[in-house]
Amino acid sequence: MEKELTELTDQELLEKKKKIKSGEIMNAAILGALIGIAVYSTVKHGLGLFTFLPLLFALFMAGRWKKTIRPWKKN
Repeated sequence: MEKELTELTDQELLEKKKKIKSGEIMNAAILGALIGIAVYSTVKHGLGLFTFLPLLFALFMAGRWKKTIRPWKKN
């Protein structure tokens, strides 16, 4: 089970912050790719499954991303 933020040492907090920062970069890249796929598909083939499916995945990921980052963004 994960410790509360107040129970972590300074070193543990710094390590967790580094992991979160690299995770944010990866999430941003994946979201950008999904949105790019949807835009390309729309331009090339019109509206279809490959337009809406990546956008649904992007919305799902953004919601999960927001929940995991929220405790770290309070300050």
